[in-house]
Amino acid sequence: MDGTKTAAKPPNPAETVTLVENSSGRRWDLPVLSGTIGPKVIDVRKLYSETGYFTFDPGYTSTGSCESRITYIDGDKGELFYRGYPIEELAEHADFMEVSYLLLKGELPTPEQKRKFEWDIAHHTMVHEQLTRFYSGFRRDAHPMAVMCGVVGALSAFYHDSTDIYDPHQREVASYRLIAKMPTIAAMAYKYSVGQPFMYPRNDLKYADNFLHMTFAVPCEEYRVNPVLARAMDRILILHADHEQNASTSTVRLAGSSGANPFACIAAGIASLWGPAHGGANEAVLKMLTEIGSKSRIPEFVKRAKDKSSGFRLMGFGHRVYKNYDPRAAVMRRTCHEVLDELGVKNEPLLDLAMELERIALEDDYFIEKKLYPNVDFYSGIILRAMGFPTSMFTVLFAIARTVGWVAQWNEMIEDPGQKIGRPRQLYTGHQRRSYVPLHRRG
Repeated sequence: MDGTKTAAKPPNPAETVTLVENSSGRRWDLPVLSGTIGPKVIDVRKLYSETGYFTFDPGYTSTGSCESRITYIDGDKGELFYRGYPIEELAEHADFMEVSYLLLKGELPTPEQKRKFEWDIAHHTMVHEQLTRFYSGFRRDAHPMAVMCGVVGALSAFYHDSTDIYDPHQREVASYRLIAKMPTIAAMAYKYSVGQPFMYPRNDLKYADNFLHMTFAVPCEEYRVNPVLARAMDRILILHADHEQNASTSTVRLAGSSGANPFACIAAGIASLWGPAHGGANEAVLKMLTEIGSKSRIPEFVKRAKDKSSGFRLMGFGHRVYKNYDPRAAVMRRTCHEVLDELGVKNEPLLDLAMELERIALEDDYFIEKKLYPNVDFYSGIILRAMGFPTSMFTVLFAIARTVGWVAQWNEMIEDPGQKIGRPRQLYTGHQRRSYVPLHRRG
């Protein structure tokens, strides 16, 4: 969907890294690639065929798995760019539909392009009526993410006209359907869990407003969307829309590399996102606050967090990628206080506890020195709780936001002429070859 040319520079023959085998003295020159920004990378695509060696990199923390033009992160500087635009500027001035268009198409839309895009998304928000029957097959207390995995995966059984990944038009239709229907599916998961009737989407409402309406409205009375809450929801969606090659995005790309249909790929991404170390982090923040229980116990937990031997860490502080302040957290912190002020939240024990923990962490020398600042998950969990979402829905909201990033990354991968099926190698440490021993001789 993004027709721009790749931005990476071809290998410069004069710029190489030399690999030397100590035992034989053999040498190999490995080409070096440069992107538009960020560290240079060593091209190891021919490493095995030319040397007989693999690289070993658990977690792929030093391995570039693909070439991408969508999102860039500099963790040391605390920077996050969508298509070159700083996340702070987009969260402050744009809305989620504008950002979605940017991620999908590569450029910010003109007014006319934005109107058409919003119209297209709005007119794909309804789901096939038979799909509603899926929900009755789940227990009422099923985790909403379990429901999301099942229902999104089932979309391929209903929309056969958008599963040909080699047809650009079908890819676009599938992309729009996923972005449009995800809030509807999520709201239905919530409604089912609380025993309320499903609320149909409304084409006259904006994306975030529509989701809040489907989630909290009931047929017996009019529901007015609070503009402050709608704007907060829109910012949450923007800040979570994409985050480079994280676990769930890599999962979507890996599933898609086999030629799987887009609905199956996004369902795989949802499954990966569910993990507490990934999308479940803001849910883990609220569970931690519940465990702390009262302000008087905060010093005890802070002391445990400083003790490396305790194995305990404060959820919602620091980030694996950002070694500086998470650029999304500053926007989310301001939004958090706007929401709490708008709702007049007072004497809510868990939220009071969160604000006190934030204050201590921002003033404590240990946290400042280690750069363990409150991250986006810390504030988003507080916001969502204040808005009335149960903690089980937190990761679902993350999935709604990240769908546009997954779809953009999936499309980019399909359009990449150098794309190959993902097939990581391994360092095998099991038995060497051995012979089968008949059962009667074993004992």
